[in-house]
Amino acid sequence: MTEDPGAALAVFLERSHTTAPLQVPRLVEETARRLGMLSATVYLADVQEDELVPLPRPGVDDGGEAPAIEGTVAGWAYRTMSPRLSHSRPPAVWLPLVDGIARIGVLRVTAEQVTPATLDWARHLAAVTALTLVSKSGFSDLFSRTARRRPMTTAAEMVWAFLPPRTLGTDTVTSTAALEPAYEIGGDAFDHGLDDGRLHVTVVDAMGHDLAAGLASAVALAGCRSVRRAGGSLTDITARIDEDLHRWQPDGLLTGVFAHLHLETGQLSWANAGHPPPLLIRAHRVVPGALESHGELPLGLGPDHAHPRTVHETQLEPGDRVLFHTDGVTEARSASGLLFGEERLVDFVTRALAAGEPAPEALRRLVHTLLDHHHGRLQDDATIVLAEWHPTTDGTRR
Repeated sequence: MTEDPGAALAVFLERSHTTAPLQVPRLVEETARRLGMLSATVYLADVQEDELVPLPRPGVDDGGEAPAIEGTVAGWAYRTMSPRLSHSRPPAVWLPLVDGIARIGVLRVTAEQVTPATLDWARHLAAVTALTLVSKSGFSDLFSRTARRRPMTTAAEMVWAFLPPRTLGTDTVTSTAALEPAYEIGGDAFDHGLDDGRLHVTVVDAMGHDLAAGLASAVALAGCRSVRRAGGSLTDITARIDEDLHRWQPDGLLTGVFAHLHLETGQLSWANAGHPPPLLIRAHRVVPGALESHGELPLGLGPDHAHPRTVHETQLEPGDRVLFHTDGVTEARSASGLLFGEERLVDFVTRALAAGEPAPEALRRLVHTLLDHHHGRLQDDATIVLAEWHPTTDGTRR
């Protein structure tokens, strides 16, 4: 090792504040060499989580290598969020790039010899690299362009701009989401966030699959956040969305589920505006009818149809999971007309979770199974959010 590792990482952090996004790969590479490694290459997961795409390095031709997430050592590191050693010459280590518990991509590090010390400092390098990527993603197109394999529609661009990170979590709760068709999504959207000791989850499905539907979803998310950040209730949220849609998009009908999970008690509250009911998964089985409720009208119908929304409540148990989805998931049809269906959805999710798969990986595989069922292209938007309450007494995640 050519210099003190802590000093090398300190220099990285200091320089990262003013390093242009395009120069981040070079900064990572230089730091790796100062840590005694031979090279370091950053890979980002593409939008549909099919491939790991190298972040461009000025003046360096990476040969277009984009390892698949399925069936490769690089993909294994991404899927399991754990380092993997590649027995190449020189040896390489693939490390996950993670923001909190959200997967970003992987870092490939090579060294003459992979020792425990090398692995430790490679982990630290991966951690500061992930932080740097996230901090710069809001003002550069580079990372988004790298992660895309084809252009997005205007509606999809607008919806993605409103969406939060697909995965968030603490030692008490995890929430993760998936959307398809990623490049053409229009009417579906989701929101989740942590605030004042609770998790908020929203899933909406606007009528149509075009720019107007995307606008309706964007209005819904904006209205939801505006009310939530002002301390409003679930009924305040639905009333605001109803009013805004009727006023600014008279034809913008939208269904949705809006939920609050209190993290200390496990109390789940939700309002359902004409949407498929969430599913409660307990001990790897769905509790039949647990979150079903009397049907209520969609949002956007205006004052002639306005009425107070019912807020439902139930008590979760530690380890419970709540699955929110749009009808594009269960109503996807195969070429022979076979519905994907709720039973298949539940069976896939419960099996994956029972096998110990992280929730983000379970949803990634579910979306690919859904696409395979529909021969690679969905006719309707499909959105899934899976929230898990996993409180502990010692502050560690279960």
